[in-house]
Amino acid sequence: MSTSDPLDFFDDVDQTVPVPRAPRRKRQLWDRLSIYLPVLLMGLLALASYWLLRATPVTESPQAERPVSSEPDYFMRRFSVKAFDAKGTLKTEVSGVEARHFPATDTVEIDNARIRHIGDQGLPTLASARLVTTNGDNTEFVLEGDAVIVREAGPGADGQALPRLEFRGEFLHIYLEPDRIVSNRPVTLLRGNDRLVADTLDYTGEDQVAQFKGRVKVQLAPR
Repeated sequence: MSTSDPLDFFDDVDQTVPVPRAPRRKRQLWDRLSIYLPVLLMGLLALASYWLLRATPVTESPQAERPVSSEPDYFMRRFSVKAFDAKGTLKTEVSGVEARHFPATDTVEIDNARIRHIGDQGLPTLASARLVTTNGDNTEFVLEGDAVIVREAGPGADGQALPRLEFRGEFLHIYLEPDRIVSNRPVTLLRGNDRLVADTLDYTGEDQVAQFKGRVKVQLAPR
């Protein structure tokens, strides 16, 4: 019989308990991840920034202004255009066979045009020509080819009667603001029954004065 303590029968047994390998590997993996985690986060942020830049629409660079074309940009055929004042009263009516708008000069050319304009005194002015060129706001008209302008008789601003006036020529330039008719080519003026022919004309409607230059011929009818 052994003389050792009977309660000491585990002395000969190895009391060391081995640690499982799985938890040890997890700790090692976590330690490694904790080292590379900042690098991974920086990489994710970089990828997110790149995706955001790709998704953001690119701002278009300002394009250089194209030169305005000298060709017409639109046409009108067999047309009639009316303009009214702030009170709704008809002021100007323009009609023709064909109209062409030129954006480079903001002018309109009209073939076989007819113009009707109502002045401040309510008297109509009629004009026609084979070709009429007008500006964008219709305050100037250039008549070329069989140009005729007729201002009907009626009361003037001072109450006196104004005679019928008729201008004829190959070139007549009408200004509506102020009221004026100009020509640097031969023109014929019919005032009532009187007839006047001159090389040039400068007529102002406000004071009813016509200036002539060059050769002037006057034919006065008996009163």
